[in-house]
Amino acid sequence: MPGKLILVRHGQSTWNLENLFTGWHDVDLTELGRQEATLAGRQLLSEKLEPQIAFTSVLKRAIRSLWLILDTTDRMWIPVERSWRLNERHYGALQGLNKAQTVEKHGADQVKLWRRSYDLAPPALAMDDPRHPRFDPRYADLAPELLPATESLKDTLERVRPFWETRIIPQLEAGKDVLLVAHGNSLRALVKMLDRMSEREIVEFNIPTGIPMLYQLDQRMQPLSRRFLGDPAAIAAAQDAVRHQTEKK
Repeated sequence: MPGKLILVRHGQSTWNLENLFTGWHDVDLTELGRQEATLAGRQLLSEKLEPQIAFTSVLKRAIRSLWLILDTTDRMWIPVERSWRLNERHYGALQGLNKAQTVEKHGADQVKLWRRSYDLAPPALAMDDPRHPRFDPRYADLAPELLPATESLKDTLERVRPFWETRIIPQLEAGKDVLLVAHGNSLRALVKMLDRMSEREIVEFNIPTGIPMLYQLDQRMQPLSRRFLGDPAAIAAAQDAVRHQTEKK
C-alpha cells in the first residue's frame, strides 16, 4: 500500500495579512501564521500521522511552517528536500500589489482571470526588474529559461509535475508517508493532477493556510480519499476567506 500524502499550505505570511500578491517574493510568517503551522502539527498528532520524509519550497514562509510542524510533532529528524519547483505561482508584475486596489484599477473580472484562471498569466516582469528571479542567488544554478517572469496555474502545474513524478511518487510507492508544505497554487496544481479536476473546478477550489489535507492513494497514485483535517466549520470559514481576498476591506 502506498504511503499517505499530507499537503499543508504555509501559515499566514506578512503579505497574506497585507493582502498583497506574493508569488516568489520571500516573506516570513506572521505570529498567526506560526500559530497555524503549530496547530497543523497538532492535527497530525491527533490523527497519529507520522511522515517519514518532507518536501517544501525554497521560500521561507513554507520552510518555517515545515520547521514548526516538525518541531510540534517531534519529527525534526526526518529527511527534508527543498525545491524551487514547489514555489508559489509567480505573479509577474502583480507581485507586491494590493489585491483589492488592483481590482479597483483593473476590475474584478480581469483580476479574477489573472488570479484564478487556469491558463492566463498576469503581465510579466521586465528582464531588468529587480523582482525578476534571475537576480536572486537561490536560483543562480538554474538555467535562465527555467526562471519565470510570470506564470499561469497551468505553467505552475507543468513546473510541479516533474518533481511530483520523479521525487515524491517514489517515496509514496516505497510506503512512506510524505509531508509536503508549500503554497496555495503549487498545491492547487497537485490537487488538479491528483483529482483530475476540470479547469473550472480548480479555479474555485480554495486551500486555506495552515490546514493539513490528507490523501489516501491507491497503487496507481489515484486518490481513494481526500479530506482537510480539523473542524469542518472552521475549515469552511477559512476557505471562504481565501475566496474573498480581492474584496475591499
